[in-house]
Order: sequence, then structure tokens, then C-alpha cells
Amino acid sequence: MTPAADPGGGAVKHVANFDLQITDDIRICGMRLLMARDGRLLTYAPTALGGRRSVTFSPETTAAITHAARNSYLELVTADDRSSPAAA
Repeated sequence: MTPAADPGGGAVKHVANFDLQITDDIRICGMRLLMARDGRLLTYAPTALGGRRSVTFSPETTAAITHAARNSYLELVTADDRSSPAAA
């Protein structure tokens, strides 16, 4: 998990990038973790040339990926900012 260099200025904030190891044989590089205005975290697979999604997931798999990415992100934020409420 790596914090995003540019959060963007749209309706959602790009907060981090991460690679997703599906199996020992399959890894998806360049996943994005985004934060909606209401605080929800969303995950997006990388896009191919032309902006098309290169990978899609079922709703259940998406929820599991987002949950794992959220936990990893919160650990990262807590480790980097000891003054945050999550660090207390």
C-alpha cells in the first residue's frame, strides 16, 4: 500500500495504490483505493489503454478486497500519524 501522490480534485479522493495477490500465480498491480465524500472507501482495478477496466470482480469479492484494503490503509495512516484518533 502506497499513499497516492495526487489525490485529484473530483468527487472521490485517490488515497492509495496497492497490488492485490489473488493466488500464488495471479497478482493485480495498480489497484486504487479511493475515498468518497461521505467517507466510504472504494477499490478500483487498473484500467487498460483507452480507460477500459482490465479486471472486474463480483460484489462479494469487491467487498472483501475493499475490507482488506481499508484495514491496510488504516494501519498505514495510523503508523504515519501518531496524533490521529485511530492511533490513540
